Amino acid sequence: MILRATIIVFALTLSLAALATSQTAPPLPVGPLVVDHSSHIVVMEYENWFGPNAVTFQGAAAMPVLQSADMQSVGGGYDSADPAVIQTHVAWFEYMGIDAALIEVTNNVSCIFNSEWFVKKYVSNCTPSFRSSNRTIRDNTGNTYPTWTALGTRMKLIPLLGGIDEDVLYKDIDGKTSLEKEINYFGDLMSRYPDRVVIYEGKPLMLIFLGAGQDPSRADHPEWFQIITWLHGHPEIESKYTFKEMAGYLDSQPYLWASGVRPIAPLEIDPSYGFWSWVDRLNPTCAVAPYCPYFPSYNRIGTPGDQRVENFTASIATAGQDGWACAVSTSNPTPYCLDDALRYGPDGSNATLDSFMDYAAKLDPIFLILHQFNEFGPPDEGFDANTDDDIEPANLWGNDLGIVKQQIEQYRRKVQEHEGHN
Repeated sequence: MILRATIIVFALTLSLAALATSQTAPPLPVGPLVVDHSSHIVVMEYENWFGPNAVTFQGAAAMPVLQSADMQSVGGGYDSADPAVIQTHVAWFEYMGIDAALIEVTNNVSCIFNSEWFVKKYVSNCTPSFRSSNRTIRDNTGNTYPTWTALGTRMKLIPLLGGIDEDVLYKDIDGKTSLEKEINYFGDLMSRYPDRVVIYEGKPLMLIFLGAGQDPSRADHPEWFQIITWLHGHPEIESKYTFKEMAGYLDSQPYLWASGVRPIAPLEIDPSYGFWSWVDRLNPTCAVAPYCPYFPSYNRIGTPGDQRVENFTASIATAGQDGWACAVSTSNPTPYCLDDALRYGPDGSNATLDSFMDYAAKLDPIFLILHQFNEFGPPDEGFDANTDDDIEPANLWGNDLGIVKQQIEQYRRKVQEHEGHN
């Protein structure tokens, strides 16, 4: 029996009917989205993790507005496999003007894709119940391809694969690695649902997530370098897809910066690494030495005289170097860390997102990535509305979809004006 979502209206001013009549959609494109040096693509980070047999909302800082019947016995929230939830998310994304969603299966990849022999040998925490819940996450994520296609949306999907754990490059009993199996899993979905694919550098695009801290030394054979080496050693895979490596908090890793010195504006990543950012910090008003000011990163591609910023990631809130919550003191009268970039400014505006999007318009990236729609995961996502970086409507902050829509529209206008002056 398919369970339908009960949509709880909590500070939510947009309905599906309003969304359907608020805009005239352009003709739906047939086939993949081809991205080139002149493109401007807006991508939303999107998690399809939730369900009674996957991730629940117990312990999360906020509760989403959308609710599914089969989640009520585990504390509420929604099931990412619920057709009504999927339809609502698609409507919200289209309303905001999103071009593609970045969908991810980045954690516990070997536990999900490899054999019981491999699990017993290398992955001690992969119990049967843990394995089952992570496979539900995989299935929910893969289900986005047929369900979005059935809904007839123009939007595309970009898979984010897991490169965090070293064991993703260990061979299973069948001679294949779990990274290879995950590539094949999403590659099969791309071949069956070509209208959902983003083509970049002439091939379907996949990203590989590396985590937060990267050893820059190739001599140490860090995970990011092992993955690149492995791809080079598998031309039958590398020739089929475009791969980009993504990491977090590049703002705090100066050994990866092109300049190597603390910036006073967004910082360029050394092109020899070319990492894309999952999320970076931004708080130009921070005055707490030695951590600030700090700025988000970007990666530049192209030849001299014909370069573009390849990617830039904007967020609605970013934690400080020590997280969100810090002790109250004479110099810090609030429970927030002094270097937090909070969701709301003193005037109630989305001050952090405003700053990020201003920089995005100046940088003019090929891929503008928005962090993030719906991770809802403690503890990284904070403890109140000001420290949670999720965009999806929830009980702590209601509806910010219109704010994001407005920022995307302003971003696109500024980019067009900039190009018109060149």
